[in-house]
Amino acid sequence: MRIEHRSWEVPYLVHPMGVNRYGHAGAPFLAFPAQESGHRNLEEFGLIDAIRPFIEEGKVQFFTVDSYDAESWTSRDLPMPERGPRHEAFVKFIREEVIPYIRSFTDQPIWTTGVSMGAYHAANFIFRFPHDFGGVIALSGVYELSGFLGEYSDEWVYYNSPLWFLPNLNDSYYLDELRKKKIILCVGQGAWEEPMLTHTRQMAEVLAHKGIPAWVDIWGHDVNHDWPWWKVQLPYFLEKVL
Repeated sequence: MRIEHRSWEVPYLVHPMGVNRYGHAGAPFLAFPAQESGHRNLEEFGLIDAIRPFIEEGKVQFFTVDSYDAESWTSRDLPMPERGPRHEAFVKFIREEVIPYIRSFTDQPIWTTGVSMGAYHAANFIFRFPHDFGGVIALSGVYELSGFLGEYSDEWVYYNSPLWFLPNLNDSYYLDELRKKKIILCVGQGAWEEPMLTHTRQMAEVLAHKGIPAWVDIWGHDVNHDWPWWKVQLPYFLEKVL
């Protein structure tokens, strides 16, 4: 399996950012790590090995990016009003640096994916910027930010909380594009899967109300918020969509 690394130092981010590319061909996936983790997070916890056959056969190539959570939404000391602008700097990095980097290898539609906080980012990016992406596989994500910010809200929090902005989205330009996407949201009902389970059920209702097709797959009570299950789920969904 081919592994390549690329790093950036951009003036609007507080530290360098890295991306690993796993594979040589196939559908491109922009993969976000678990909360506050790095670009090797999926490799270190065995998720890359779990999908190795898809990578080695040239069916997919994964681009795993560093998180920016600790510098934005989940910061321990950053004042609340500064977290949204910090996150928007990360958005700028993904759209202006990472997406063109991925497109230098392929012109196929880019999927997003991730686990836990990474699933939040995967879903948030495609719902905010549907014209940039072809689909999403989000595993055990939250879809609004009150778990990190409490009752605090501002414009940036609103527009980065799909459960908040999607119900009010009436622009046909975005809705029509979202209806073309392949959207998969998955969650278990076992240990540590709240509030992800509640958020996923709420997302199912919102998407149905907006006429946006989605596969919302709720797994059993034995399915925990943990890597062993994500290593089962991701290959399962890849097999279905490729």
